[in-house]
Amino acid sequence: MAVTERVHASVSFLPLVFAAVAFGPLAGFVAGAVANATDIRRPYLRWFVYTPIRAITGAVTGLAALAVSSPHGGFGNYLLASFVASVVNLAADAVFNSLTLAVRRTGTALGFVQAMAPFFLLAVPLYVPLVGLFVYGYHAYSLWVVVVFLVPALALQRLIHLYQEQRDATQSFLAANERLRKANLSFAIGLVATLEARDKYTAGHSTNVARYARDIAERMGLSEDDTNLVYLCGLVHDVGKIGLPAGLLEKPGTLTLEERRQMETHSVIGWQILGKVDDYVEIADIVRHHHERVDGLGYPDGLGGDDIPLLSRIIAVADAYDAMISDRPYRDALPSRVARLRLAQAVESQFDTSVVVAFEAILAGASEDYRTGKSRMFLLEPEVAEDEARPHLGAIPRAAAT
Repeated sequence: MAVTERVHASVSFLPLVFAAVAFGPLAGFVAGAVANATDIRRPYLRWFVYTPIRAITGAVTGLAALAVSSPHGGFGNYLLASFVASVVNLAADAVFNSLTLAVRRTGTALGFVQAMAPFFLLAVPLYVPLVGLFVYGYHAYSLWVVVVFLVPALALQRLIHLYQEQRDATQSFLAANERLRKANLSFAIGLVATLEARDKYTAGHSTNVARYARDIAERMGLSEDDTNLVYLCGLVHDVGKIGLPAGLLEKPGTLTLEERRQMETHSVIGWQILGKVDDYVEIADIVRHHHERVDGLGYPDGLGGDDIPLLSRIIAVADAYDAMISDRPYRDALPSRVARLRLAQAVESQFDTSVVVAFEAILAGASEDYRTGKSRMFLLEPEVAEDEARPHLGAIPRAAAT
């Protein structure tokens, strides 16, 4: 069983200690050698090193049991011998393995003890009574009694090891998911930086939209996965603007009809860009539809109502609000109260009512810096945003928001 990349625990502890206590040092030596000899694996040099170590450990275990056992002792004596043998076995194994790791310069004695400590703490209280019973059964009855009960005990030991392996695999899976999430965020932030380097007027817009969308999702009681997803989608929702003609984003005056049509292609361009990234298909679809309207008059596909993904509807509100409170080449920023009024006026035509209600509840209790997108929290990663910079985001029932 792998404890770390370079440390493995053997499942031979129970039969080895039993052989050493019941039959003596020679039996312990043979049991240790046989147990490791059957576990041939690369690198072979390690196998050649650890096989004699296990054999010597078995012999030392047998000597320790022999020193405290009595030929005519009872169950108590066998239990004591099993305890001493188990402790000596674990101690000798720790010493030999620590020396080996030190010689190979692949670890330290302290690191080995820390890695194996959970196994040591489990082995003594769990296996010592079993070994004592097996030795007593062998001396009081016959070896067949031991065989009958040893097989289930070994099966139990294997199940414990399988459980630990499953737990370790789960932890590794969670760690891999966390690394993937951070990689996704890093990729998204890189895309946003590319866009904002081109258009100074939208610098910070994507981050603001991501923050507002995340807070709306939390207020609506969405799952943590959806909340994290909408944050990521908010970061990259405008990435398609990279593909727009030069000068279009910076044009100070009103757009012509043709220029307006070109601008509206950015959601499809973003969908095409993100759709080519592994694991970004769902993100691409949400980005594609963040300019749809609930009345079906939006773009690019004219979806309406519940046909629009909920996360797209959330981003639509966050995007529109931050655009209104920000300076643009063709107008100055609107006051927050005016932007909030316009959101309210557009419910059930442009925006989902439940989303607007949730956002209004957030803005009503937020600071002026938050309402204007100037809060320090907008410059931070979500994990390190200061609690005092965020409004209270208690969940509201969906029914109350309709």
